[in-house]
Amino acid sequence: MNLHDLRPAPGSRRETKRLGQGIGSGTGKTSGKGNKGHKSRTGGGVRPGFEGGQMPLVRRVPKRGFNNARFAKEYQIVNLGSLTQKFEEGREITVQDLHNAGLVRSPSLPVKILAKGEVKSAFTLKVNAISQGARQKIEAAGGKVEVI
Repeated sequence: MNLHDLRPAPGSRRETKRLGQGIGSGTGKTSGKGNKGHKSRTGGGVRPGFEGGQMPLVRRVPKRGFNNARFAKEYQIVNLGSLTQKFEEGREITVQDLHNAGLVRSPSLPVKILAKGEVKSAFTLKVNAISQGARQKIEAAGGKVEVI
């Protein structure tokens, strides 16, 4: 078999519908869009969420109170157990190091360390936030924590 012998599986490809190619084609004149009306025009059709002139759901539902979602700070979470697996003793660990080790998605987003797992070695951590339990475990192992 060679590259020129390769073909798509039978039935997996369909020819494109050729619109406006005369009345004998079945999709001539109005190109399958019917006669007149909004949907027959260029750029016609309604926007997402349009309910035919009925009061839209987003306007029917009452809106009250404060929602913190706009202002909430979302942290990238790292557990202590994964730190001890990835880094050797006596090392200074920054957010960039966590990103290079594959523990966080982005070095620009804030990082929080949680206390799940055990700390066997002492290291210095420079992160945006840390839980109280994690701080106690690190300091008990002889390490240091610096919140940046």
